[in-house]
Amino acid sequence: MNTDASLVVEFLNTVNVERGTDLLDDLETWQRWAHDHRLRADTPAVARETRNALRAAIGDPRLPRLGLRAPAEVVLGPEGPLLVAESVSEAVMAASIRLTVLGEWIRLKICPADDCLWAFYDESRNRSRTWCSMRSCGNREKARAWRARTADVST
Repeated sequence: MNTDASLVVEFLNTVNVERGTDLLDDLETWQRWAHDHRLRADTPAVARETRNALRAAIGDPRLPRLGLRAPAEVVLGPEGPLLVAESVSEAVMAASIRLTVLGEWIRLKICPADDCLWAFYDESRNRSRTWCSMRSCGNREKARAWRARTADVST
């Protein structure tokens, strides 16, 4: 996975539906996360707004799809124009723009398992991956579907 996709996925997964935790709820942990990524931490409110808008855009069913305006700074350097970002939200939006330009945005997905909703980057050749993990979420859903089908047949 490229670094832009990694940053976006890691940011989207700062909320963990399965565990019921949100990294943005603890200011110190959030600031450490930003520092570890060599970025300035936005306020938790700004980061949450950005995260929710991006998660909704790639399919989180719990969130309404809303627009989000984000300023961007472009600097013309020796290698061409660059999107410059200092804060986490700016960096994630810049990475999202680069993924879109490269046609990779559609590879960002949300696991459809209600108790998971983990963001992931679909690296399959035909972009058809559905689950964050076939071992856990995919197998659980296939087992549920099989039980439902066999219950319908036996009644």
